[in-house]
Amino acid sequence: MLTGTTTATGSNITARDTKLFGGDDEYNGSYIRLTSGTYDGTTHRITDYTASTGTMTFAQMGGTVAASVTYELWNDGFDPDVIDEYINQSIWEITGRIYDPVEKLDLHTDRINARWEIPSGINMIQDVYYRDKFTSKLLHGCNTAFDDSVDSNFTITADTEDYKTGSASNKIDIAVGASAGDTASDTITSVNLAKYDYIEFWIKSSVATSSGNLKIHLVDAGGIEESLDVPALTANIWKYCRVAFTAPHDNTAITQVRFEYDSDLGACVVWLDDIKAVKNDTAVWEKLARDTWRIDKEGTLQGASTADLVLSDRGRSLASYRLIKLSGGDIPAELSADSSTTEVPERYIVAYATALAAQAGSLRPDIDVDGMRNIAGFWFAKSEQARNALPFLTNVRTVR
Repeated sequence: MLTGTTTATGSNITARDTKLFGGDDEYNGSYIRLTSGTYDGTTHRITDYTASTGTMTFAQMGGTVAASVTYELWNDGFDPDVIDEYINQSIWEITGRIYDPVEKLDLHTDRINARWEIPSGINMIQDVYYRDKFTSKLLHGCNTAFDDSVDSNFTITADTEDYKTGSASNKIDIAVGASAGDTASDTITSVNLAKYDYIEFWIKSSVATSSGNLKIHLVDAGGIEESLDVPALTANIWKYCRVAFTAPHDNTAITQVRFEYDSDLGACVVWLDDIKAVKNDTAVWEKLARDTWRIDKEGTLQGASTADLVLSDRGRSLASYRLIKLSGGDIPAELSADSSTTEVPERYIVAYATALAAQAGSLRPDIDVDGMRNIAGFWFAKSEQARNALPFLTNVRTVR
């Protein structure tokens, strides 16, 4: 593979580089991949090369290839798009021996339930922790209804039947006449949150929502200091949310908590509970023993397409009402650009992708078949050596 930069403007079927060596037709059948400019990432098969002008001709594209565009030249038989597939195939092949490290803080126990849907983005769990200690400031327990300033399309009550902690939650009945921007607020004793960096709360909606459809605002005498998007919600499922403050140093005298209906979702009901500010770096985590938790791969909460984390009675007792941290990994991501990174060792990817390319080359009638097969065998052996050199994963429980 060669790299270069176009030295003159071409056309919609040509690229020009007068610094290329070789005579006419030298690069016929090769592939040119543009790596900058308007057509960055596109690949074209060269049908003709004129040495005197450095002109590479290929099938028509959408516009002109300008000067100073970088490119790669790949030999006939090595389409870079196919090479990219081989690279990603090498990542797929080693999945299960290596994962992208992941920590998930999406789950919170509630003293009642024994199972929780495992969030997406984690495919292997090694350890489960519960947050044993942390510094927090309760902003609103939601045991009494917001009543400071409530839109006429909202009816708010303290729901003593459906709540997560304390004695009630705030149940907000939103009428069909409500519109985006309607709010409900409650005054709180002035509190300095300058040293706190997260807000945490429970929320449930009778309809599915997208991130930002609902908001929580923290307000001082000068107006809104924090405008925080509520994450996406599944209909009728309580969700524990953690949202980072945007400018905590300004939150020195918060006097009001405000709920905003920021998108027209139609008539619906929203429940809020246990709104608090948290100092994230004060958390002390305790590991749950492995016999106190398991993974149900045919989870019942959202159907068989999801998996559930299930705690034993002892696990529920230890975790009680706590934030849960899942420590593990996810399937290594495919590479989509030269700048992409992966946890899979380069040594393995190079060896396996090279072996696949040589194996494909051995199928061409114009190639030394036995030679290519020998090359493929050599690189397959190298890839196996790299695979065997990986540390053996212990105490791993797969999710899906």
